[in-house]
Amino acid sequence: MNDHAATGAGAAFRSAFPVTVPILAGFMFLGIAYGVFMNVSGFGAGWTFLMSLLIFAGSMEFVAVGLLLGAFNPLGALLLTLMVNARHLFYGLSMLEKYKGTGWKKPYLIFGMCDESFSINYAAKIPEGIDRGWYMFFVTLLNHAYWVAGATIGGLLGSFVAFDLKGLEFVMTALFVVIFMEQWMKQKVHDSALLGIGISVLSLIVFGADKFIVPAMIAILAVLTLTRKGMERKTAAAGEGGERA
Repeated sequence: MNDHAATGAGAAFRSAFPVTVPILAGFMFLGIAYGVFMNVSGFGAGWTFLMSLLIFAGSMEFVAVGLLLGAFNPLGALLLTLMVNARHLFYGLSMLEKYKGTGWKKPYLIFGMCDESFSINYAAKIPEGIDRGWYMFFVTLLNHAYWVAGATIGGLLGSFVAFDLKGLEFVMTALFVVIFMEQWMKQKVHDSALLGIGISVLSLIVFGADKFIVPAMIAILAVLTLTRKGMERKTAAAGEGGERA
């Protein structure tokens, strides 16, 4: 890495770190719970470290514990993984344009794209002069590191401390609410957010709590694709109005 690239990377890191701090709190807390869960299920801290590092799919990692302890069924594991993480298909489609031109960073950006990294990178207002590729890379890397660190700490602590894990699943729900509210306050036009809420609620009513996520994501993607140009014009007009004011 030459001096210019090193300087650009350092500036991008300093810009990316503050926006990942809320993720740090959530990932460390839930990661520790996952590490403890792995430990009480019979897996040592080494296995916890490797699974959090190489899988990096929070909810699927919890599910994977049961798959590892159950009968060998690779087809069932594949189908279950696709269902649990189907939403990432839509995340990936949404990030096609943003990941263009990121060079060697692109494979890692694809691998490390979790819900939280997607939320930050998709809506990020990257400061002027900061390299977009490096910024997204460090957002992804930092979030990945938080999860691995939390899971490993939990795996080590699980041997010595007993934890009550009841209710910890609400941590990530609260985290998403914080991310949503932060993005809402940053944006002047809220059409896409309101569409997402409305379609999600409608899908929840029609399909039920266990099956609404994939239909909701498909519907949101379709509606936003059809209305994208109009929303972009509205957002641009709102930005120009703010600048004149």
